[in-house]
Amino acid sequence: MKFISTRDITVSVKGSEAIVKGLSNDGGLFVPESFPTVTGEDIDNLTEMEYAQRAAFIIDKFVPEIGYESLLDSANKAYSKFDGEPAPVVKLDENLFVMELWHGPTHAFKDIALTLLPYLMTSSKKLIGANERTLILVATSGDTGKAALEGFKDVEGTDIIVLYPEEGVSDLQKLQMMTQRGNNVKVCAIKGNFDDAQTAVKKIFTDKEMAEQLWENGVKLSSANSINWGRLVPQITYYFSAYADLLASGEIEKGEEINFCVPSGNFGNILAGYYAKQMGLPVNKLICASNKNNVLTDFITKGEYDINREFYKTTSPSMDILISSNLERLVFELSGRNDKLTATRMAQLKTEKTYAITETELNKLKEDFYAGCAGEDEVADTLGRYFDEYGYIADTHTSVGLYVCEKFVAETDDEHKTVVLSTASPYKFVNDVLVAIGEKPEKDEMKALEKLENVTALPLPDSLKELPSLKKLHTDSVHKEEVPSVVLAYVKK
Repeated sequence: MKFISTRDITVSVKGSEAIVKGLSNDGGLFVPESFPTVTGEDIDNLTEMEYAQRAAFIIDKFVPEIGYESLLDSANKAYSKFDGEPAPVVKLDENLFVMELWHGPTHAFKDIALTLLPYLMTSSKKLIGANERTLILVATSGDTGKAALEGFKDVEGTDIIVLYPEEGVSDLQKLQMMTQRGNNVKVCAIKGNFDDAQTAVKKIFTDKEMAEQLWENGVKLSSANSINWGRLVPQITYYFSAYADLLASGEIEKGEEINFCVPSGNFGNILAGYYAKQMGLPVNKLICASNKNNVLTDFITKGEYDINREFYKTTSPSMDILISSNLERLVFELSGRNDKLTATRMAQLKTEKTYAITETELNKLKEDFYAGCAGEDEVADTLGRYFDEYGYIADTHTSVGLYVCEKFVAETDDEHKTVVLSTASPYKFVNDVLVAIGEKPEKDEMKALEKLENVTALPLPDSLKELPSLKKLHTDSVHKEEVPSVVLAYVKK
């Protein structure tokens, strides 16, 4: 399996090299030269497999050079860190299901990929003979950072630096990152929003002078954001896993199409669902759910991507994003894999803050996607209603998905079974969840966590219970222009 760049299809590398590099030298994102096929018989076989086996089966189709047995061993090790099943599907009513993706070490969906990525990275480096030290540079809107830190801490031959918006993550997310332990980790706040952090990271990845200075210190860059194919490919697994679980439980018939509703910010999570559909998964519609920062909703409904708009801080901060990096991969597919046009559009986004696709491309987009958004009041109301009506407690991001799912059904009268992806534990956004279910927030983080446990009976994980008592090890805060100096100072220490 070869991988090409969205901005230059003459670039061709193996999957293992795409994982190690993270980003193409031209600034483009790696995509598979073609999509492998998963047959109906394959899906039948998945119903009999454990989650780790399903992951090894799917990932092997993209990076067969690693080998199925090695992938299975890595997946078993990664998912042994989870509390029970990595991606259980919960039935709420006849047509509505929730897939909980937050039972990993940091209680967010990013754990599904980021517990496995260090193993994929290590195997890939061995395959391509890369002996240098790898620096993982990550911009996070909240959950990726902690999950990447936890996954890569003390991994031999690897360092990791995480940048997060100082006022753009929840108190608990910030605490998780500031207290991160490990001999190879650094965390730094950015005075700005997530897009500022992401822009700083992308600039470093495409700076040849920076690459030379890093190499002088025996270091090469890679990424744990979903721009890295090694981050994205494990996410494809849980779409197949949800379908296999519904099939095994008799909720759907073989070949029956279902919907997936995905809270979306950087577009990687829902893009994995699109790739699953390209591989043969029977998907009717991918429902893209945004919060008040509804740039994706406007793009999918109107065909114009325009970031000349106000940026909002919301109760679903991991989705407070205006520049959705993974959308480039979808735009590349919509254009008929036109690399030159994709590069032009991305350059236009950088200079003019906007670009548009053609009417033909928009119609093609709408065949697969529906988009909607939820305001702050709607998020809180939906979260409270689902707790009252179903006894189901969701976090704010999942509530965005539940609201947009309802909106989709109301507008289309769609009767397909729908799986809403639940992306984080309610405990990660504890005070906003408390308010939504009619409780008073607590200034003390520990009291808030204990109150939510008492009110909902959702067990409070030990890793969160100990969090307020841990020492804050990472307290730096810089402007985005200072990030290159921070990175160089770290590798030279």
